[in-house]
Amino acid sequence: MASVPSGHVYVRHLSPVDSPRATPGPAVRRLADPDPDDPRRSAVSRWWPPAMLEPSWVRSHDEFDLFHLQFGFDARSPTQLSELAEALRDTDRPLVYTVHDLRNPHHTTPHEHDAQLDVLIPAADALITLTPGAAAEIERRWGRTATVLPHPHVVDFETMAAVQERRATGGGGRQAGAFRVGVHVKSLRASMNPLPVIRVLTETLRGIPGAVLQVDGHSDVLLPSGPRHSAELADFLTTASDQGLIDLRVHDYFSDAELWDYLSSLDVSVLPYRFGTHSGWLEACRDLGTTVLAPSCGYYREQGPVFEYGNDDDGFDAASLAAAVHAAHAAGPAVPATVAERRMQRRQVSAAHAQLYAGLLASAPTASGPLA
Repeated sequence: MASVPSGHVYVRHLSPVDSPRATPGPAVRRLADPDPDDPRRSAVSRWWPPAMLEPSWVRSHDEFDLFHLQFGFDARSPTQLSELAEALRDTDRPLVYTVHDLRNPHHTTPHEHDAQLDVLIPAADALITLTPGAAAEIERRWGRTATVLPHPHVVDFETMAAVQERRATGGGGRQAGAFRVGVHVKSLRASMNPLPVIRVLTETLRGIPGAVLQVDGHSDVLLPSGPRHSAELADFLTTASDQGLIDLRVHDYFSDAELWDYLSSLDVSVLPYRFGTHSGWLEACRDLGTTVLAPSCGYYREQGPVFEYGNDDDGFDAASLAAAVHAAHAAGPAVPATVAERRMQRRQVSAAHAQLYAGLLASAPTASGPLA
């Protein structure tokens, strides 16, 4: 299979937990991501821009039976995506598309992504998405039925088990009696509107004994020398930090291990999004036992247990955020998804993908048996 991409954590966790041959059904072999600078080589640490999206790559490679698109087409025009779909049709390779985003979190307006979806969704031989709400929107907008398969775990099982054991025995990086709420502004995606959220959290947490608001952000946004510097956000956060209202931490991107340490140190992680669809960040919090406050936009509430507050294109509801904070504090520590539950879910999701692929290949004009 040509998977775009292959190395992303979501895609890696679609593979069976056990040996492929120990899992019922056909075996799936995903090609390694080609090196963007030399598509003849596989990429080790960089897969973007995906060479597999080039129609010339599709037409010149015969070692795959099926094409599964997940991420990475942000920079492709609708015409280029149409040419990709045409190349797949001409070479009799089915196209599967997993609709992760119905609204691109990097685009200020929906128009560009809508135009891309208007090509991909009708062209796909099969559609997958992560939540019933997203599937209903796809049915409403394009008249297509998408198979709903949940997001698998994000954190590796060994780390999940270690963090959950520490938390069960009173560890995990949290301080007894404290209530640490985190907002990570990252590199300030277009979907984020963190300032109103942080202002309300600052005021709300003043009334909760032991509460701390930790705000993290990347250097490119919060340092004056950063290429994406936001003076308004940086000035507010610096002033609030100087006044002792927030615990401000400015740094570059976390490694995976650093990100798991950060999330597991929080009682609550607040997603400051005004639009979006699904969230891998939310899934990592579920793996680690961190409570999530999620906005009302998108379908975050359908991915797993969250405390929801009002935040979407129509506006931000400050009162609902304050209420969600108090509800999360009263509820106490979140119950994480267990390793056993995530293992079983991964087996089910992996098997469902394999069966979907096998069904498409069985009906394809050049179907030649099991997946290689």
